Amino acid sequence: MSYLLVDAANLFFRARHVIRTGDAEERVAMSYHIILASVLKQWRDRQGQHVVFCFEGRSWRKDVYLPYKANRTEARSAMTPREQEEDELFWKSFDEFKTYLETRTNVTVLRHQSVEADDLIARWIDLHPNHNHVIVSSDSDFEQLIAANVKIYNGIAGVLTTDSGYYDDKGRAVVDKKTKEVKPAPNPEWMLFEKCMRGDTSDNVFSAFPGVRTRGSKNKVGLEEAFADRTNRGFMWNNLMLQRWTDHNGVEHLVKDCYERNRSIIDLRAQPDAIKTILDETIAQAVQQPKKPNVGPHFMKFCGKYNMQKAVENAQAHTDWLSAVYS
Repeated sequence: MSYLLVDAANLFFRARHVIRTGDAEERVAMSYHIILASVLKQWRDRQGQHVVFCFEGRSWRKDVYLPYKANRTEARSAMTPREQEEDELFWKSFDEFKTYLETRTNVTVLRHQSVEADDLIARWIDLHPNHNHVIVSSDSDFEQLIAANVKIYNGIAGVLTTDSGYYDDKGRAVVDKKTKEVKPAPNPEWMLFEKCMRGDTSDNVFSAFPGVRTRGSKNKVGLEEAFADRTNRGFMWNNLMLQRWTDHNGVEHLVKDCYERNRSIIDLRAQPDAIKTILDETIAQAVQQPKKPNVGPHFMKFCGKYNMQKAVENAQAHTDWLSAVYS
């Protein structure tokens, strides 16, 4: 039995950008279809127990690191009038979807104005350590959470990531496009370390050590050598962390300080205690919602509004997971 944790905004808006045909309203409907189909597949494959939809708030990270996601504001301001109109339509529809889930279904809906969906998903997992979890998202940030009881399903690419490897919708091991070999099983600890060192361009988090090599040379320690020394914190670790570099403004930085700054932003288990309290209270309140009746008829009405015929054909199957209460 598994909890399905849906990164709602990620899936909805990522789907929008991979759908090339149809007008804006048709792409909205297709985005809904991708979300519903992704959840239904994992509900069946993982013997789902309950579904949790996690929505975005304004991130607390913007208060501790000003450049955080500033690039997204710039991208929105560069939109054409037509793109702005379509964006507004998608956000309006997305808000309606959240309202529908909250008022007409028994899924748990998590949102708080001060935290991101990533925080809510990671905290839910930590508060339910004896359960299995499937994160439904295309966001690679979640790979740091991979464990024996945590999987990730990318409904856009149709790939399931587990602690044993990457698999397509037919259960076949995924082949790396560059090496032409089966992708090795993920190493969550290494992935987190590497991202904290290299930064995250999608979130506008700068590198802790620009230009650092993955594998070192005779005269320079690389990430692999430092990572291997992470427990002992010996020569290799300190040799890397105590390096200094100068940015384009002539400001000098210590790698260790930049790494710790990045880790506080990227590590989904490194939130400040005050934020963890908010997460705990948000989750505790959300799971106490009363059971909603007539989930099936309301689902049919929702599908009719967006002309989602394929979803209607699987109405009973969708009603099963939309009706399942938290326990």
